[in-house]
Amino acid sequence: MPTVAEWRPVRQSRTHELVLESIEEQVLAGELKAGDRLPPERELAPVLGVSRSALREALRVMETIGVLVATVGRGPDAGARIVQNPDDALGRLLRLHVALGSYSLEDVMEARVTLERSSFEAAARSAYEEQLAEAAQILERMREPGLTVGEFNDLDTQFHVHIARISGNDLISTLTSAVRESVRTLILKAEEATGEDWPSTARALNEQHTELLRLVRAGEGGRAADLVEEHIRGFHGTLVEGGGPADPRSRPRAKKRS
Repeated sequence: MPTVAEWRPVRQSRTHELVLESIEEQVLAGELKAGDRLPPERELAPVLGVSRSALREALRVMETIGVLVATVGRGPDAGARIVQNPDDALGRLLRLHVALGSYSLEDVMEARVTLERSSFEAAARSAYEEQLAEAAQILERMREPGLTVGEFNDLDTQFHVHIARISGNDLISTLTSAVRESVRTLILKAEEATGEDWPSTARALNEQHTELLRLVRAGEGGRAADLVEEHIRGFHGTLVEGGGPADPRSRPRAKKRS
């Protein structure tokens, strides 16, 4: 018989991880769907055999990753509810990983190029006029005089994410939104750093946006894909190179694929 000194601690999963696994099993089995509410903590904790603090920790993790929203208080709207809201959560996580150096700016740029080439090509094939009219309204607002750099940046993001959404592929839309969000602050800083040159830079960016929308509306997906790649490599490329922002028109055109 081994002595006490010969025993070794067993590896244990943290309790909240076991709770997450249990909830995930319910989702995968189809027992939990988007819109469903979880039982109250006082009922769910004893059923799972865990403390209410461990259950709350698991629910906080699920809220962070965008699959659950918790409403405090009493009444029919209180409690935790399963939701489908991955865009913001993925954007936050990816932004942190970029900041921590998990992914290089070059990796992010290449991902943007791949995703947005696909979304602009698909939008040119399948977008409805009403959807394109919404994109045109965004561009109209981007041309308004007196627009701040921050407001321009917000609308710029809206335009690219809107095209991804009308491409018809929800996953590409979500990934495009997350990748764009991950470098949004860096792009804003680069735009702000243009100083007195910002009005001419904004005009050049708007010219590209306008042409992108024209190509999508005309069904010229291949040309739209080439232009959005040039567009991304222009301003985003200055972040990768570590230099100052350049006029979008001064960047070399993206190489055509052989």
